[in-house]
Amino acid sequence: MAEACRVRRMKQGSQGLEVSAQGLGCMGLAGHYGASKPETEAIAVIHHAINSGVTFLDTSDIYGPETNEILLGKALKDGVREKVELATKFGATYAEGKREVRGEPAYVRDACEASLKRLDVACIDLYYQHRIDTRVPIEITMGELNKLVEEGKIKYIGLSEASVSTIRRAHAVHPITSVQLEWSLWTRDVEEEIVPTCRELGIGIVAYSPLGRGFFASGPKLVENLDNNDFRKASA
Repeated sequence: MAEACRVRRMKQGSQGLEVSAQGLGCMGLAGHYGASKPETEAIAVIHHAINSGVTFLDTSDIYGPETNEILLGKALKDGVREKVELATKFGATYAEGKREVRGEPAYVRDACEASLKRLDVACIDLYYQHRIDTRVPIEITMGELNKLVEEGKIKYIGLSEASVSTIRRAHAVHPITSVQLEWSLWTRDVEEEIVPTCRELGIGIVAYSPLGRGFFASGPKLVENLDNNDFRKASA
């Protein structure tokens, strides 16, 4: 009976990556949606998800920042790493309190090396550019990511919140496995061009905030109960 309830598996894109149809977005474990969860509790959540068949884990170097990757590294010890598909991201940074998006080759390589160290893994399954640096041609960023694939440091490449033009140009350099975007009942604009383009090119889609950042699960009272350090309060 328990086996029948497990999350089904699916192909993510056409490049060979297979993941659980439901993923675990780990951002909330490091704050952002209120206070950070205690480490033991957060690791227990991750392990429960994996044991339930949710093996597609999503994080980023900006979550925390950095502490979310460190948490994942601890959670994936003792053979757990081999049970999951691990995705992380680079490209969104905060410097002196200001947000900056970066995609220059040297930064891409440094960011990857740092994530590998924090996660304590030899290879990242899916490595996303978190946001697109419009100052650097996407072909240049993709060129460095391609080198990281060749070196065995990452297996597959993804983009997050990219335009149709950027997706096509990036895909021409090296196949894109996944595009991550916000897609839910109240975020439907991606259905016009981006989703059809991904389907045309054989690129998988990872929908984040499918429950409207918690609103569809909790209703209007969600806003009333948000902590002051919950970033959703400022945008509510």
